[in-house]
Amino acid sequence: MTPSTVARFMASLFSPSTLQTARLLDAGAGIGSLSGAFLDRWAAGGFAFRRVQIVAYEIDAKLRAHLSRTLAEYQTQLDIDVSVLPGDFIEQAVKLILEGRERFTHAILNPPYKKINSASRHRLLIRQVGIETVNLYSAFAALTVELMQPGGQIVAIMPRSFCNGPYYRAFRELILAKTAIKHIHLFAARDRAFKDDDVLQENIIILLEQDGIQGNVAVSTSADDSFTDMEINVYPFNRIVFPNDREKFIHVPTSPELNHFETSTAICCSLGDLGLEVSTGPVVDFRVRPHVRQMPQRGTVPLLYPGHFSGQSIDWPKADSKKPNAILRNAETEKWLYPNGCYVVVRRFSSKEEKRRVMASVVCPDPFENSPMLGFENHLNVFHSDKQGIPEDLARGLAVFLNSTALDEQFRRFSGHTQVNATDLRLLKYPSRATLTRLGIWAKSQVELTQRKIDQKIESLLCPKTTK
Repeated sequence: MTPSTVARFMASLFSPSTLQTARLLDAGAGIGSLSGAFLDRWAAGGFAFRRVQIVAYEIDAKLRAHLSRTLAEYQTQLDIDVSVLPGDFIEQAVKLILEGRERFTHAILNPPYKKINSASRHRLLIRQVGIETVNLYSAFAALTVELMQPGGQIVAIMPRSFCNGPYYRAFRELILAKTAIKHIHLFAARDRAFKDDDVLQENIIILLEQDGIQGNVAVSTSADDSFTDMEINVYPFNRIVFPNDREKFIHVPTSPELNHFETSTAICCSLGDLGLEVSTGPVVDFRVRPHVRQMPQRGTVPLLYPGHFSGQSIDWPKADSKKPNAILRNAETEKWLYPNGCYVVVRRFSSKEEKRRVMASVVCPDPFENSPMLGFENHLNVFHSDKQGIPEDLARGLAVFLNSTALDEQFRRFSGHTQVNATDLRLLKYPSRATLTRLGIWAKSQVELTQRKIDQKIESLLCPKTTK
């Protein structure tokens, strides 16, 4: 459910309007908190409407009864026309779009979160109107975009996962093609705005305008739903979506100053420029279950999981681990294995409590000197060179760069999820191969490689004129 403070804030984002009649869509309306906040703003003089028509969808019968009572109370005080509909919003929205009718001036959404697979009924329905996405929340939002009249505004609260990653690229392209982003609000603390939920990613509130002219974007931030520490800055659109970004990642900057990553000439290389690649670990353990072994034995090679890495140390094999330590090398598993050598691995998932999202470790051949091959499990991202190892100094330098606080802060500008995808790492900019190699040589010379030392070294790389 939407906290009342969040609902009021969402309603406050709509622009003042000279419309005589507003047509408000509330899809997945729950008990009516969002519609109520919209009507409260109208009643307080926040809109000049003479009349409001509300179409609210809620599929849950108990919630729908509460919703009807909520809106009925407003009908005793305000000139509103209320339609509380029990149908499946996706099904009904597709029908309305195909028929070319029922356009709205406003929409306010806290859509449901649930993955939809490629063969599901909902996925097939939305494809009928040219929408391709993987979650109910983005399906609700995309359909709402299609149901708005020109100039219509949408305020929606959604998980930040759509801002990056390949699965939501089509959804991002739809938003950017058909609407203008006017305002983004970021809740900086994942677990404080929605205290009753097991939130694994940040939520944002976004204001979109159908067929709007894209200009500067207001970005506000607050730690939680009290909004007591809210800050607002305005950014040019090219700080939100980088002009040459084919993936159309949506960034949420938190400081008006350009950060060092955006201005430094030392951070300008793609992985391709470095002769490197990054891939998701190819071994999916449940698919090769007959071939995994708890401990190494004759005919096996090491199988590495995130749990085998602690900082820069490798704890393998782990006798007390719940995960296997080895995989048989045979005709069926050979294609999933990499030659023993130097690699950099980054965990795909971090916990909410960890300070950094990007956590890199170096894999060197020494602990596995008797093994010709290595297995990398699917919860690791692996930096490699055409599925071969890379020079040790380069690997150590790359790990230093990835483990810096500056890199982590840059990563958070477009990723609000605990997951670190290979695509995300692929789209970052890196120092040159020569610079990374020098970083690796420096790292090997340190008796203890602390976070403070890493950050100072990267700061000297980013700001050579101002850092001693």
